[in-house]
Amino acid sequence: MVLGRIDREIVVEAPVQTVWEVLTTPAHICRWFSDEAEVETWAGGRGRLTWHEHGAYNLRVVAVDEPHRFAFLWIRRPGVEPDEENSTLVDMRLTAQGQATRLRVIESGFADLPWPEGERAAYEEENRQGWERELLELEAYLDSLGLALHP
Repeated sequence: MVLGRIDREIVVEAPVQTVWEVLTTPAHICRWFSDEAEVETWAGGRGRLTWHEHGAYNLRVVAVDEPHRFAFLWIRRPGVEPDEENSTLVDMRLTAQGQATRLRVIESGFADLPWPEGERAAYEEENRQGWERELLELEAYLDSLGLALHP
């Protein structure tokens, strides 16, 4: 059964602006998320995330509110241009918690993908596992930068 939504939240010991830069700057994205990254950080901007083992996937930025929200449509199908009909929405929300940052990542729209249910469910589960792994990599990367705040 497709649930249609992934919702993950972490608190990282780094300031909001630092986390924002790591989430939205291609030089940082390719250190914790994809192998290569191109991202235009404005609403309507385009981008591409490339994993050498899996391929290159397009994205379209739909919301930017620096440093609090970054949202994009994407589809993990090579060569497909993402839109509201064929993609999921990744919505990243950042909130300061003292000198740390709460990051909430919500990926939605799986149930609306125009694919057979089994394919949608498998895609959602792959992405669910992916976000768990990638958010751990984000935490480790932030720590490796030496920018993290340690009490």
